[in-house]
Amino acid sequence: MTSRKRSLSAAEGLNSLSPRRRTVVKAAAATAVLAAPLAAALPARAAGQAPAFLHGVASGDPLPDGILLWTRVTPAPEAVPGSGLGADTEVSWVVARDKAFTGIVAKGSVTATAAGDHTVKADVRGLQPATDYWFRFSAGGTDSPVARTRTAPAADASVSGLRFGVVTCANWEAGYFAAYRHLANRNDLDAWLHLGDYIYEYKTGEYAARGTVVRPHAPANEIITLADYRTRHGEYKTDPDLQALHLKAPVVAIWDDHEFADNAWSGGAVNHTEGAEGTWTARKAAAKQAYFEWMPVRPAIEGTTYRRLRFGKLADLSLLDLRSFRSQQASAGSGSVDDPNRTMTGRAQLDWLKAGLKASDTKWRLVGNSVMIAPFVIGSLTADLLKPLAKLLDLPQGGIGVNTDQWDGYTHDRRELLGHLRSNAIGNTVFLTGDIHMSWANDVPVDAGTYPLSPSAATEFVITSMTSDNLDDIVKVPEGTVSAVAAPLIKAANRHVHWVDTDRHGYGVLDITADRAQMDYYVLSDRTDANAASKWERSYRTRSGTQKVERTYDPV
Repeated sequence: MTSRKRSLSAAEGLNSLSPRRRTVVKAAAATAVLAAPLAAALPARAAGQAPAFLHGVASGDPLPDGILLWTRVTPAPEAVPGSGLGADTEVSWVVARDKAFTGIVAKGSVTATAAGDHTVKADVRGLQPATDYWFRFSAGGTDSPVARTRTAPAADASVSGLRFGVVTCANWEAGYFAAYRHLANRNDLDAWLHLGDYIYEYKTGEYAARGTVVRPHAPANEIITLADYRTRHGEYKTDPDLQALHLKAPVVAIWDDHEFADNAWSGGAVNHTEGAEGTWTARKAAAKQAYFEWMPVRPAIEGTTYRRLRFGKLADLSLLDLRSFRSQQASAGSGSVDDPNRTMTGRAQLDWLKAGLKASDTKWRLVGNSVMIAPFVIGSLTADLLKPLAKLLDLPQGGIGVNTDQWDGYTHDRRELLGHLRSNAIGNTVFLTGDIHMSWANDVPVDAGTYPLSPSAATEFVITSMTSDNLDDIVKVPEGTVSAVAAPLIKAANRHVHWVDTDRHGYGVLDITADRAQMDYYVLSDRTDANAASKWERSYRTRSGTQKVERTYDPV
Protein backbone atom coordinates (compact mmCIF):
# COMPACT_ATOMS: atom_id res chain seq x y z
CA MET A 1 0.00 0.00 0.00
CA THR A 2 1.10 3.51 -0.44
CA SER A 3 1.15 4.61 3.11
CA ARG A 4 3.13 5.29 6.19
CA LYS A 5 5.77 3.03 7.28
CA ARG A 6 8.86 1.22 6.58
CA SER A 7 11.19 0.52 3.80
CA LEU A 8 13.97 -1.80 2.71
CA SER A 9 17.39 -0.87 1.48
CA ALA A 10 18.57 0.30 -1.90
CA ALA A 11 19.50 -3.31 -2.61
CA GLU A 12 15.78 -3.93 -2.98
CA GLY A 13 15.69 -1.47 -5.86
CA LEU A 14 13.93 1.25 -3.89
CA ASN A 15 16.73 3.75 -3.62
CA SER A 16 14.46 6.56 -2.46
CA LEU A 17 13.43 4.69 0.66
CA SER A 18 15.40 4.58 3.85
CA PRO A 19 16.46 1.29 5.47
CA ARG A 20 14.55 0.10 8.48
CA ARG A 21 15.05 -2.58 11.08
CA ARG A 22 13.47 -5.90 10.12
CA THR A 23 12.13 -8.58 12.38
CA VAL A 24 12.98 -12.13 11.44
CA VAL A 25 10.38 -14.69 12.45
CA LYS A 26 11.02 -18.41 12.57
CA ALA A 27 8.79 -20.14 10.04
CA ALA A 28 8.48 -23.30 12.09
CA ALA A 29 6.72 -21.86 15.11
CA ALA A 30 5.14 -24.43 17.40
CA THR A 31 1.41 -24.98 17.10
CA ALA A 32 0.87 -23.96 20.71
CA VAL A 33 2.66 -20.67 20.20
CA LEU A 34 0.58 -19.89 17.13
CA ALA A 35 -2.67 -20.87 18.72
CA ALA A 36 -2.37 -19.34 22.17
CA PRO A 37 -2.97 -15.62 21.46
CA LEU A 38 -6.09 -16.25 19.41
CA ALA A 39 -7.40 -18.93 21.73
CA ALA A 40 -7.22 -16.45 24.58
CA ALA A 41 -9.40 -14.02 22.63
CA LEU A 42 -12.13 -16.57 21.87
CA PRO A 43 -14.97 -17.64 24.18
CA ALA A 44 -13.91 -20.45 26.48
CA ARG A 45 -15.39 -23.86 25.75
CA ALA A 46 -15.08 -27.03 27.73
CA ALA A 47 -13.39 -30.09 26.27
CA GLY A 48 -15.85 -32.24 24.37
CA GLN A 49 -18.23 -29.35 23.78
CA ALA A 50 -20.18 -29.28 20.52
CA PRO A 51 -18.73 -27.54 17.46
CA ALA A 52 -19.02 -23.76 17.48
CA PHE A 53 -19.22 -20.98 14.89
CA LEU A 54 -16.86 -18.53 16.56
CA HIS A 55 -15.93 -16.59 13.44
CA GLY A 56 -19.38 -15.75 12.18
CA VAL A 57 -20.87 -16.40 8.76
CA ALA A 58 -20.61 -14.40 5.55
CA SER A 59 -21.71 -14.24 1.94
CA GLY A 60 -20.17 -12.67 -1.13
CA ASP A 61 -19.91 -12.23 -4.89
CA PRO A 62 -23.66 -11.98 -5.62
CA LEU A 63 -24.89 -13.25 -8.97
CA PRO A 64 -28.41 -13.00 -10.40
CA ASP A 65 -28.99 -16.68 -9.61
CA GLY A 66 -26.49 -17.32 -6.84
CA ILE A 67 -24.43 -16.35 -3.85
CA LEU A 68 -21.27 -17.67 -2.18
CA LEU A 69 -21.76 -18.64 1.50
CA TRP A 70 -18.88 -18.94 4.02
CA THR A 71 -18.23 -19.96 7.58
CA ARG A 72 -15.58 -21.49 9.82
CA VAL A 73 -16.45 -24.20 12.32
CA THR A 74 -14.38 -24.88 15.44
CA PRO A 75 -14.89 -28.61 16.05
CA ALA A 76 -12.95 -28.69 19.33
CA PRO A 77 -11.34 -26.13 21.66
CA GLU A 78 -7.84 -26.86 20.40
CA ALA A 79 -8.84 -26.43 16.73
CA VAL A 80 -8.06 -22.72 16.57
CA PRO A 81 -7.19 -21.12 13.24
CA GLY A 82 -3.77 -22.09 11.97
CA SER A 83 -3.37 -24.96 14.41
CA GLY A 84 -3.89 -27.80 11.95
CA LEU A 85 -5.86 -29.56 14.67
CA GLY A 86 -9.41 -30.83 14.76
CA ALA A 87 -11.41 -33.67 13.23
CA ASP A 88 -13.23 -33.56 9.92
CA THR A 89 -16.66 -32.09 10.59
CA GLU A 90 -19.81 -32.25 8.47
CA VAL A 91 -21.32 -28.80 8.08
CA SER A 92 -24.80 -28.38 6.60
CA TRP A 93 -26.24 -25.18 5.17
CA VAL A 94 -29.70 -23.96 4.34
CA VAL A 95 -31.05 -20.97 2.41
CA ALA A 96 -34.58 -19.62 2.83
CA ARG A 97 -36.78 -16.77 1.66
CA ASP A 98 -37.55 -15.77 5.24
CA LYS A 99 -35.64 -15.37 8.49
CA ALA A 100 -37.76 -18.06 10.17
CA PHE A 101 -36.73 -20.60 7.51
CA THR A 102 -40.28 -21.60 6.64
CA GLY A 103 -39.58 -21.22 2.93
CA ILE A 104 -36.38 -23.19 2.31
CA VAL A 105 -35.11 -22.92 -1.26
CA ALA A 106 -31.72 -24.65 -1.10
CA LYS A 107 -29.70 -26.81 1.25
CA GLY A 108 -26.64 -28.98 1.27
CA SER A 109 -23.55 -29.98 3.21
CA VAL A 110 -19.79 -29.80 3.03
CA THR A 111 -16.96 -31.24 5.11
CA ALA A 112 -14.72 -28.90 7.10
CA THR A 113 -11.18 -30.25 7.41
CA ALA A 114 -7.93 -29.18 9.02
CA ALA A 115 -6.44 -29.03 5.51
CA GLY A 116 -8.80 -26.10 4.81
CA ASP A 117 -8.46 -24.63 8.32
CA HIS A 118 -12.05 -25.81 8.95
CA THR A 119 -13.41 -23.09 6.67
CA VAL A 120 -16.19 -24.02 4.26
CA LYS A 121 -17.92 -22.42 1.29
CA ALA A 122 -21.13 -23.18 -0.55
CA ASP A 123 -21.59 -21.68 -4.00
CA VAL A 124 -25.38 -21.73 -4.13
CA ARG A 125 -27.15 -21.43 -7.50
CA GLY A 126 -30.75 -21.59 -8.71
CA LEU A 127 -31.86 -18.51 -6.74
CA GLN A 128 -34.05 -15.64 -7.92
CA PRO A 129 -32.44 -12.32 -8.94
CA ALA A 130 -32.61 -9.16 -6.81
CA THR A 131 -33.98 -11.12 -3.87
CA ASP A 132 -33.23 -11.15 -0.15
CA TYR A 133 -32.41 -14.55 1.34
CA TRP A 134 -31.46 -15.81 4.79
CA PHE A 135 -29.02 -18.60 5.50
CA ARG A 136 -27.31 -20.46 8.31
CA PHE A 137 -24.91 -23.34 8.87
CA SER A 138 -25.18 -26.25 11.31
CA ALA A 139 -22.70 -28.76 12.72
CA GLY A 140 -23.03 -31.35 15.48
CA GLY A 141 -26.36 -29.97 16.66
CA THR A 142 -25.12 -26.36 16.77
CA ASP A 143 -26.57 -23.67 14.50
CA SER A 144 -24.64 -20.65 13.31
CA PRO A 145 -26.07 -17.13 13.48
CA VAL A 146 -28.67 -16.39 10.81
CA ALA A 147 -27.48 -14.03 8.07
CA ARG A 148 -29.14 -12.04 5.31
CA THR A 149 -27.80 -11.92 1.79
CA ARG A 150 -29.03 -10.61 -1.55
CA THR A 151 -28.65 -11.73 -5.14
CA ALA A 152 -27.78 -9.37 -7.99
CA PRO A 153 -30.44 -8.17 -10.42
CA ALA A 154 -30.96 -10.11 -13.64
CA ALA A 155 -28.49 -9.14 -16.34
CA ASP A 156 -31.19 -7.57 -18.50
CA ALA A 157 -33.17 -5.98 -15.64
CA SER A 158 -33.92 -2.27 -15.55
CA VAL A 159 -32.63 -1.26 -12.11
CA SER A 160 -33.64 2.07 -10.57
CA GLY A 161 -30.85 2.20 -8.01
CA LEU A 162 -27.99 0.41 -6.26
CA ARG A 163 -26.36 1.14 -2.93
CA PHE A 164 -23.02 -0.18 -1.72
CA GLY A 165 -21.02 0.37 1.46
CA VAL A 166 -17.34 1.02 0.68
CA VAL A 167 -14.44 0.35 3.07
CA THR A 168 -10.69 -0.14 3.05
CA CYS A 169 -7.59 -0.32 5.30
CA ALA A 170 -8.82 -1.96 8.50
CA ASN A 171 -5.80 -2.23 10.78
CA TRP A 172 -6.72 -4.22 13.92
CA GLU A 173 -4.02 -2.72 16.13
CA ALA A 174 -4.91 0.89 15.24
CA GLY A 175 -8.50 0.84 16.39
CA TYR A 176 -11.94 -0.70 16.40
CA PHE A 177 -14.08 -1.43 13.39
CA ALA A 178 -17.01 0.87 14.15
CA ALA A 179 -17.34 1.60 10.43
CA TYR A 180 -18.55 -1.95 9.90
CA ARG A 181 -21.14 -1.50 12.63
CA HIS A 182 -22.51 1.71 11.16
CA LEU A 183 -22.83 0.12 7.73
CA ALA A 184 -24.54 -2.91 9.27
CA ASN A 185 -27.07 -0.64 10.97
CA ARG A 186 -28.17 0.96 7.69
CA ASN A 187 -30.31 -1.95 6.44
CA ASP A 188 -30.26 -0.53 2.89
CA LEU A 189 -27.17 -2.04 1.23
CA ASP A 190 -27.29 -4.27 -1.83
CA ALA A 191 -23.71 -5.27 -1.00
CA TRP A 192 -20.52 -3.78 0.43
CA LEU A 193 -17.16 -3.38 -1.25
CA HIS A 194 -13.86 -4.00 0.46
CA LEU A 195 -11.12 -2.38 -1.59
CA GLY A 196 -8.17 -4.06 0.10
CA ASP A 197 -6.17 -4.33 3.33
CA TYR A 198 -8.85 -6.41 5.03
CA ILE A 199 -6.02 -7.62 7.29
CA TYR A 200 -2.51 -6.30 8.07
CA GLU A 201 0.61 -8.42 8.22
CA TYR A 202 2.73 -6.51 10.77
CA LYS A 203 4.03 -7.80 14.06
CA THR A 204 2.35 -6.34 17.11
CA GLY A 205 3.35 -2.78 17.88
CA GLU A 206 4.88 -2.07 14.48
CA TYR A 207 2.02 -0.13 12.94
CA ALA A 208 -0.56 1.00 15.47
CA ALA A 209 -2.57 4.13 16.31
CA ARG A 210 -0.02 6.94 16.45
CA GLY A 211 2.32 4.27 17.79
CA THR A 212 -0.10 2.98 20.42
CA VAL A 213 -1.52 -0.55 20.20
CA VAL A 214 -5.29 -0.38 20.72
CA ARG A 215 -5.61 -4.18 20.63
CA PRO A 216 -2.73 -6.54 19.89
CA HIS A 217 -2.35 -8.68 16.82
CA ALA A 218 -2.36 -12.47 16.90
CA PRO A 219 0.05 -13.97 16.26
CA ALA A 220 2.36 -11.37 17.78
CA ASN A 221 4.97 -11.90 15.07
CA GLU A 222 4.81 -10.64 11.50
CA ILE A 223 2.78 -13.17 9.55
CA ILE A 224 4.82 -15.23 7.08
CA THR A 225 3.66 -18.85 7.11
CA LEU A 226 0.30 -20.34 6.18
CA ALA A 227 -0.42 -20.89 9.87
CA ASP A 228 0.39 -17.23 10.55
CA TYR A 229 -1.95 -15.92 7.86
CA ARG A 230 -4.73 -18.25 8.99
CA THR A 231 -4.33 -17.11 12.59
CA ARG A 232 -4.45 -13.44 11.60
CA HIS A 233 -7.55 -13.92 9.42
CA GLY A 234 -9.15 -15.79 12.28
CA GLU A 235 -8.45 -12.94 14.69
CA TYR A 236 -10.06 -10.39 12.38
CA LYS A 237 -13.13 -12.57 11.96
CA THR A 238 -13.75 -12.45 15.73
CA ASP A 239 -14.46 -8.71 15.56
CA PRO A 240 -18.15 -8.23 16.47
CA ASP A 241 -18.70 -5.30 14.12
CA LEU A 242 -17.15 -7.13 11.19
CA GLN A 243 -19.30 -10.16 11.99
CA ALA A 244 -22.39 -7.91 12.16
CA LEU A 245 -21.81 -6.49 8.69
CA HIS A 246 -21.18 -9.93 7.21
CA LEU A 247 -24.54 -10.94 8.70
CA LYS A 248 -26.37 -8.12 6.92
CA ALA A 249 -25.15 -8.02 3.29
CA PRO A 250 -22.85 -9.80 0.84
CA VAL A 251 -19.30 -8.52 0.45
CA VAL A 252 -17.40 -7.98 -2.80
CA ALA A 253 -13.69 -7.90 -1.95
CA ILE A 254 -10.34 -7.44 -3.63
CA TRP A 255 -6.94 -7.63 -2.03
CA ASP A 256 -4.23 -4.99 -1.82
CA ASP A 257 -0.74 -5.35 -0.36
CA HIS A 258 -1.29 -6.03 3.33
CA GLU A 259 -3.12 -9.27 2.66
CA PHE A 260 0.43 -10.25 1.63
CA ALA A 261 3.05 -7.72 2.79
CA ASP A 262 3.54 -3.98 2.50
CA ASN A 263 4.05 -2.68 -1.06
CA ALA A 264 3.80 -6.15 -2.57
CA TRP A 265 4.62 -6.73 -6.24
CA SER A 266 4.79 -9.88 -8.35
CA GLY A 267 8.27 -10.83 -7.18
CA GLY A 268 8.48 -9.50 -3.62
CA ALA A 269 7.50 -6.73 -1.25
CA VAL A 270 9.07 -3.87 0.66
CA ASN A 271 8.14 -5.73 3.83
CA HIS A 272 9.71 -9.04 2.87
CA THR A 273 13.32 -10.12 3.35
CA GLU A 274 14.12 -12.94 0.96
CA GLY A 275 15.89 -15.78 2.70
CA ALA A 276 15.49 -14.60 6.27
CA GLU A 277 11.72 -14.75 5.87
CA GLY A 278 11.69 -17.60 3.37
CA THR A 279 10.95 -17.16 -0.30
CA TRP A 280 8.42 -14.66 -1.60
CA THR A 281 6.89 -17.43 -3.70
CA ALA A 282 6.09 -19.47 -0.60
CA ARG A 283 4.85 -16.48 1.38
CA LYS A 284 2.61 -15.27 -1.43
CA ALA A 285 1.16 -18.76 -1.88
CA ALA A 286 0.43 -18.99 1.84
CA ALA A 287 -1.23 -15.59 1.87
CA LYS A 288 -3.41 -16.42 -1.14
CA GLN A 289 -4.43 -19.78 0.27
CA ALA A 290 -5.46 -18.28 3.59
CA TYR A 291 -7.30 -15.44 1.84
CA PHE A 292 -9.43 -17.76 -0.26
CA GLU A 293 -10.06 -20.02 2.73
CA TRP A 294 -11.21 -17.16 4.94
CA MET A 295 -12.99 -14.82 2.50
CA PRO A 296 -16.33 -15.29 0.70
CA VAL A 297 -14.62 -14.61 -2.63
CA ARG A 298 -14.61 -16.86 -5.68
CA PRO A 299 -11.08 -17.46 -6.98
CA ALA A 300 -11.14 -15.82 -10.37
CA ILE A 301 -8.81 -15.75 -13.35
CA GLU A 302 -5.47 -17.46 -12.60
CA GLY A 303 -6.41 -17.79 -8.93
CA THR A 304 -6.43 -14.03 -8.37
CA THR A 305 -9.17 -11.62 -7.39
CA TYR A 306 -9.74 -9.92 -10.73
CA ARG A 307 -13.23 -10.66 -11.95
CA ARG A 308 -16.43 -8.89 -13.03
CA LEU A 309 -19.92 -8.73 -11.55
CA ARG A 310 -23.02 -7.28 -13.17
CA PHE A 311 -25.99 -5.54 -11.57
CA GLY A 312 -28.66 -5.44 -14.23
CA LYS A 313 -28.50 -2.76 -16.90
CA LEU A 314 -27.44 -0.15 -14.35
CA ALA A 315 -23.83 -1.12 -13.58
CA ASP A 316 -21.10 -3.65 -13.92
CA LEU A 317 -18.15 -3.87 -11.55
CA SER A 318 -14.66 -4.81 -12.74
CA LEU A 319 -12.50 -5.85 -9.80
CA LEU A 320 -8.75 -5.51 -10.19
CA ASP A 321 -5.79 -7.40 -8.74
CA LEU A 322 -3.00 -4.83 -8.70
CA ARG A 323 -0.45 -6.92 -6.76
CA SER A 324 -0.08 -10.31 -8.45
CA PHE A 325 1.28 -9.12 -11.80
CA ARG A 326 2.84 -5.72 -11.25
CA SER A 327 6.48 -4.87 -11.84
CA GLN A 328 8.56 -3.78 -8.87
CA GLN A 329 7.95 -0.19 -7.78
CA ALA A 330 10.35 2.24 -9.42
CA SER A 331 12.58 4.65 -7.58
CA ALA A 332 10.83 8.01 -7.56
CA GLY A 333 12.49 10.46 -9.92
CA SER A 334 14.35 7.73 -11.82
CA GLY A 335 12.28 8.13 -14.97
CA SER A 336 11.45 4.45 -15.07
CA VAL A 337 7.85 5.17 -14.08
CA ASP A 338 7.28 5.77 -17.83
CA ASP A 339 8.99 2.56 -18.95
CA PRO A 340 6.55 0.70 -21.26
CA ASN A 341 8.07 -2.61 -20.18
CA ARG A 342 6.87 -2.06 -16.61
CA THR A 343 3.27 -2.90 -15.73
CA MET A 344 0.75 -2.39 -12.96
CA THR A 345 -1.83 -4.89 -14.20
CA GLY A 346 0.00 -7.38 -16.34
CA ARG A 347 -0.84 -7.67 -20.04
CA ALA A 348 -3.64 -10.20 -19.70
CA GLN A 349 -5.47 -8.28 -16.98
CA LEU A 350 -5.21 -4.95 -18.80
CA ASP A 351 -6.56 -6.51 -22.01
CA TRP A 352 -9.38 -8.12 -20.01
CA LEU A 353 -10.25 -4.79 -18.41
CA LYS A 354 -10.18 -2.87 -21.69
CA ALA A 355 -12.29 -5.48 -23.46
CA GLY A 356 -14.84 -5.54 -20.65
CA LEU A 357 -15.15 -1.77 -20.54
CA LYS A 358 -15.60 -1.60 -24.32
CA ALA A 359 -18.17 -4.41 -24.42
CA SER A 360 -20.15 -3.11 -21.44
CA ASP A 361 -23.75 -2.16 -22.18
CA THR A 362 -24.58 -0.96 -18.67
CA LYS A 363 -25.19 2.65 -17.73
CA TRP A 364 -22.20 2.74 -15.38
CA ARG A 365 -18.84 1.00 -15.44
CA LEU A 366 -17.45 0.71 -11.90
CA VAL A 367 -13.84 -0.35 -11.32
CA GLY A 368 -12.74 -1.72 -7.95
CA ASN A 369 -9.22 -0.31 -7.83
CA SER A 370 -6.95 -0.78 -4.83
CA VAL A 371 -4.56 2.16 -5.46
CA MET A 372 -5.22 5.69 -6.73
CA ILE A 373 -5.33 6.14 -10.50
CA ALA A 374 -5.65 9.93 -10.63
CA PRO A 375 -2.23 11.63 -10.94
CA PHE A 376 -0.86 13.33 -7.85
CA VAL A 377 2.01 15.73 -7.32
CA ILE A 378 2.86 17.25 -3.96
CA GLY A 379 3.13 20.88 -5.06
CA SER A 380 4.30 23.64 -2.70
CA LEU A 381 3.80 22.04 0.68
CA THR A 382 5.91 23.46 3.49
CA ALA A 383 8.70 21.34 4.90
CA ASP A 384 6.79 20.50 8.08
CA LEU A 385 4.00 18.97 5.98
CA LEU A 386 6.13 17.56 3.18
CA LYS A 387 8.03 15.20 5.45
CA PRO A 388 4.99 13.47 7.03
CA LEU A 389 3.19 13.31 3.69
CA ALA A 390 6.27 11.72 2.17
CA LYS A 391 6.25 9.17 4.99
CA LEU A 392 2.57 8.38 4.48
CA LEU A 393 2.92 7.96 0.73
CA ASP A 394 6.39 6.37 0.64
CA LEU A 395 7.82 9.38 -1.21
CA PRO A 396 11.37 10.67 -1.11
CA GLN A 397 11.53 13.54 1.33
CA GLY A 398 13.37 15.79 -1.10
CA GLY A 399 10.09 16.88 -2.64
CA ILE A 400 9.74 14.73 -5.78
CA GLY A 401 5.99 14.20 -5.96
CA VAL A 402 5.56 10.74 -7.41
CA ASN A 403 4.06 7.85 -5.46
CA THR A 404 5.37 4.89 -7.41
CA ASP A 405 3.16 2.35 -5.63
CA GLN A 406 0.10 3.99 -7.23
CA TRP A 407 -0.71 4.22 -10.93
CA ASP A 408 1.69 7.20 -10.96
CA GLY A 409 4.48 4.62 -10.92
CA TYR A 410 3.10 2.83 -13.99
CA THR A 411 2.19 5.62 -16.36
CA HIS A 412 2.29 3.52 -19.55
CA ASP A 413 -0.53 1.27 -18.31
CA ARG A 414 -2.52 4.30 -17.20
CA ARG A 415 -2.10 6.11 -20.52
CA GLU A 416 -3.14 3.00 -22.41
CA LEU A 417 -6.24 2.53 -20.26
CA LEU A 418 -7.35 6.16 -20.31
CA GLY A 419 -6.61 6.41 -24.02
CA HIS A 420 -8.80 3.35 -24.55
CA LEU A 421 -11.67 5.02 -22.71
CA ARG A 422 -11.35 8.16 -24.82
CA SER A 423 -10.79 6.56 -28.23
CA ASN A 424 -13.77 4.25 -27.77
CA ALA A 425 -16.02 6.95 -26.27
CA ILE A 426 -16.50 4.86 -23.12
CA GLY A 427 -18.24 7.10 -20.61
CA ASN A 428 -19.49 6.80 -17.05
CA THR A 429 -16.41 4.94 -15.79
CA VAL A 430 -15.97 5.37 -12.03
CA PHE A 431 -12.89 4.13 -10.17
CA LEU A 432 -13.54 3.13 -6.54
CA THR A 433 -10.25 3.28 -4.67
CA GLY A 434 -8.67 2.60 -1.29
CA ASP A 435 -5.11 2.31 0.09
CA ILE A 436 -4.06 5.93 0.56
CA HIS A 437 -5.68 6.58 3.99
CA MET A 438 -7.29 9.80 2.78
CA SER A 439 -10.58 10.76 1.12
CA TRP A 440 -10.46 12.15 -2.42
CA ALA A 441 -12.94 13.11 -5.14
CA ASN A 442 -11.12 13.26 -8.49
CA ASP A 443 -11.55 13.69 -12.16
CA VAL A 444 -9.17 11.35 -13.99
CA PRO A 445 -7.57 13.49 -16.72
CA VAL A 446 -5.89 12.22 -19.83
CA ASP A 447 -3.23 14.91 -19.40
CA ALA A 448 -3.03 16.35 -15.90
CA GLY A 449 -0.56 19.02 -16.99
CA THR A 450 -3.08 20.72 -19.28
CA TYR A 451 -6.22 19.96 -17.30
CA PRO A 452 -8.96 21.29 -17.36
CA LEU A 453 -8.26 22.40 -20.94
CA SER A 454 -7.79 18.71 -21.81
CA PRO A 455 -10.50 16.08 -21.19
CA SER A 456 -11.29 13.88 -18.23
CA ALA A 457 -11.59 10.17 -19.11
CA ALA A 458 -13.26 9.00 -15.89
CA THR A 459 -13.90 9.90 -12.27
CA GLU A 460 -12.59 8.48 -8.99
CA PHE A 461 -13.87 8.27 -5.45
CA VAL A 462 -11.14 7.38 -2.91
CA ILE A 463 -12.16 6.15 0.53
CA THR A 464 -10.08 6.86 3.62
CA SER A 465 -8.83 4.21 6.02
CA MET A 466 -11.06 2.73 8.65
CA THR A 467 -8.28 2.76 11.25
CA SER A 468 -4.81 3.00 9.66
CA ASP A 469 -2.80 6.16 10.33
CA ASN A 470 -3.32 9.14 8.06
CA LEU A 471 -1.60 12.50 7.89
CA ASP A 472 -2.66 14.08 11.18
CA ASP A 473 -1.79 10.82 12.96
CA ILE A 474 1.76 10.92 11.63
CA VAL A 475 2.18 14.56 12.62
CA LYS A 476 0.35 13.84 15.90
CA VAL A 477 -1.85 16.92 15.83
CA PRO A 478 -5.62 17.28 16.33
CA GLU A 479 -7.78 15.87 13.55
CA GLY A 480 -8.40 18.35 10.76
CA THR A 481 -5.37 20.49 11.52
CA VAL A 482 -3.21 19.23 8.67
CA SER A 483 -6.00 18.98 6.11
CA ALA A 484 -6.90 22.64 6.59
CA VAL A 485 -3.41 23.59 5.41
CA ALA A 486 -2.50 20.76 3.04
CA ALA A 487 -5.75 20.32 1.11
CA PRO A 488 -5.75 23.74 -0.60
CA LEU A 489 -2.12 23.29 -1.64
CA ILE A 490 -2.77 19.80 -2.98
CA LYS A 491 -5.79 21.04 -4.96
CA ALA A 492 -3.82 23.96 -6.36
CA ALA A 493 -1.14 21.60 -7.70
CA ASN A 494 -3.65 19.01 -8.92
CA ARG A 495 -6.48 20.79 -10.70
CA HIS A 496 -8.42 17.57 -11.26
CA VAL A 497 -8.74 17.05 -7.48
CA HIS A 498 -12.05 18.45 -6.26
CA TRP A 499 -11.59 17.51 -2.62
CA VAL A 500 -9.12 15.81 -0.32
CA ASP A 501 -9.32 15.17 3.41
CA THR A 502 -5.93 14.03 4.69
CA ASP A 503 -6.91 13.43 8.30
CA ARG A 504 -10.08 11.51 9.06
CA HIS A 505 -11.08 7.86 9.31
CA GLY A 506 -14.34 6.43 8.04
CA TYR A 507 -16.15 4.80 5.13
CA GLY A 508 -18.27 5.54 2.09
CA VAL A 509 -21.73 4.82 0.74
CA LEU A 510 -22.00 4.69 -3.05
CA ASP A 511 -25.47 5.30 -4.49
CA ILE A 512 -26.10 4.81 -8.19
CA THR A 513 -29.04 5.82 -10.36
CA ALA A 514 -29.31 6.23 -14.12
CA ASP A 515 -28.59 9.96 -13.72
CA ARG A 516 -25.60 9.95 -11.37
CA ALA A 517 -23.19 8.03 -9.18
CA GLN A 518 -22.79 9.61 -5.75
CA MET A 519 -20.35 8.90 -2.95
CA ASP A 520 -21.30 9.93 0.57
CA TYR A 521 -18.24 10.17 2.83
CA TYR A 522 -18.73 9.35 6.53
CA VAL A 523 -16.23 9.90 9.33
CA LEU A 524 -15.79 8.29 12.74
CA SER A 525 -15.56 10.22 15.99
CA ASP A 526 -12.61 8.19 17.34
CA ARG A 527 -11.11 5.08 15.78
CA THR A 528 -9.80 3.99 19.20
CA ASP A 529 -13.33 3.94 20.68
CA ALA A 530 -15.27 0.73 20.12
CA ASN A 531 -18.49 2.78 20.38
CA ALA A 532 -17.36 5.53 18.01
CA ALA A 533 -20.10 7.63 16.45
CA SER A 534 -20.40 8.23 12.74
CA LYS A 535 -21.40 11.38 10.88
CA TRP A 536 -21.75 12.42 7.26
CA GLU A 537 -18.87 14.62 6.11
CA ARG A 538 -19.32 15.37 2.41
CA SER A 539 -20.81 14.06 -0.84
CA TYR A 540 -19.61 14.15 -4.40
CA ARG A 541 -21.26 12.85 -7.55
CA THR A 542 -20.59 12.40 -11.21
CA ARG A 543 -23.49 13.01 -13.54
CA SER A 544 -24.07 10.67 -16.45
CA GLY A 545 -22.10 11.69 -19.52
CA THR A 546 -19.84 14.24 -17.82
CA GLN A 547 -16.75 12.27 -16.66
CA LYS A 548 -16.39 14.96 -14.00
CA VAL A 549 -16.99 15.19 -10.27
CA GLU A 550 -19.09 17.85 -8.56
CA ARG A 551 -20.03 18.49 -4.97
CA THR A 552 -23.56 17.83 -3.76
CA TYR A 553 -24.80 18.98 -0.40
CA ASP A 554 -26.93 16.13 0.91
CA PRO A 555 -26.27 12.44 1.45
CA VAL A 556 -28.56 9.98 -0.26
